[in-house]
Amino acid sequence: MKANIALGLMIFALVCIALVQNTQAVSPPPDGGYAGGNTAEGQNALLSLTSGTFNTAVGFASLKSNTIGNVNTALGVNALSLNTTGANNTATGGNVLYSNTTGVENTASGVYALFHNTAGNYNAANGALSLGSNTTGDANTADGTQALFSNTTGDQNTANGAIALYSNTTGFWNTATGVAALHNNTAGIENTAVGMTALYGNTTGGANTAVGFQAGFGSDGGGNTAVGVQALFNTSGGGNTAVGIGALFSPHTGNNNTAIDVGALRNAYIGDDNIALGDGAGANLFTGDNNIYIYNLGIDGESDTIRIGAVGTHTATFIAGISGTAVNGSPVVVDANGQLGVAPSSERFKDEIKAMNKASEAILALEPVTFRYRKEIDAEHTLRFGLVAEEVAKVNPALVTRDKNGEIYTVRYEAVNAMLLNEFLKEHRKNEEQQATIAQLKSGMEALIATVKEHAAQIQKVSAQLEANKPTLQLVANNQ
Repeated sequence: MKANIALGLMIFALVCIALVQNTQAVSPPPDGGYAGGNTAEGQNALLSLTSGTFNTAVGFASLKSNTIGNVNTALGVNALSLNTTGANNTATGGNVLYSNTTGVENTASGVYALFHNTAGNYNAANGALSLGSNTTGDANTADGTQALFSNTTGDQNTANGAIALYSNTTGFWNTATGVAALHNNTAGIENTAVGMTALYGNTTGGANTAVGFQAGFGSDGGGNTAVGVQALFNTSGGGNTAVGIGALFSPHTGNNNTAIDVGALRNAYIGDDNIALGDGAGANLFTGDNNIYIYNLGIDGESDTIRIGAVGTHTATFIAGISGTAVNGSPVVVDANGQLGVAPSSERFKDEIKAMNKASEAILALEPVTFRYRKEIDAEHTLRFGLVAEEVAKVNPALVTRDKNGEIYTVRYEAVNAMLLNEFLKEHRKNEEQQATIAQLKSGMEALIATVKEHAAQIQKVSAQLEANKPTLQLVANNQ
């Protein structure tokens, strides 16, 4: 770039020398006021004027080519030198608005500012070489050395700071505030960068917003928002939001991620639709999709996971809208790692299915107790009924769960219930067998009673017959 500028200056110097040698002075030479409210001071100033009015030219060859342009002000060597019909332009500095011919209402201050502008309108350039390459772009504002330097036809851009939007050529509706902000943007549109080198590497991405030193520095995607030093430092993805120092820092190709707080999702480089809230939230995630982390580092490679809180830091959880709310669903369980879910019962999730048989007899050795939780757990000190996990473990270690340190924590009451059911069913079957035996015995007893009754009736009948025959037997005996 410097080489090109130096070459341009050399060529310009040669042209100036040639002009000095070949230009014919007007007769009489201009000195002060002209008709029509025009003012010219300097060799060849307003040299070609015909009917233009209220122009002011101060400096060698300033407004030299102006013919009918009105209300132009040129202060400095070659300022507005090629202007012919352009009106309401203001140029302050050497070679400022040099190439302008028909552009109107442009304002430029600083050597070579708006140098190449020909027909662009409503531009404002303040600083050496600011908007230096603009030709037909309209309504641009550049404040700072070489701000919007490469812009040619882009419209309605605003650059505040040295070399801000330096490379922009055709992009429009961009705003850059800070040294080198949106420096590499060429055709990107609707971008906003506030901070030194914010969105520096963006070239064609659109609708990005970056606020902070090096925010979105290497990003070239679209629809991204970065707020904070080096937030969303390098990404080609779109629809990402990073708020906080170093949030979404690493080179990233994912889309629609949200990271809020210092270093949130700072190492994620492949993944979509992740959300991280809190200092360092999701910092362990390098690849993964659809995760939600709230003050949790996360685990690399996982997807579709929600993690809330940090182990060892957060020791209690309160969520409004749960207690007292009636729902129809399955009981929720929590494992030793803090994973929340529902224990499935379908055979699709089970292996080695066997009858429980005598395994459930262990519960017969359990000793139910009454107890109260310590007041730091239950301030109301409510009387409760249950088991002591340590005592249960002595009976059957499989009936307790342990914490992450391997310490006994609680009783697997769902397993106890299943074992109770098995023991109940065993007793129920025994009872059924006993009832069947009793029924069989009862039936046999009834048959026996019927037989006894029948025999008794027969005996009674025989006895009656014997009684009836007794007198005859006595008579026979007497006759003998």
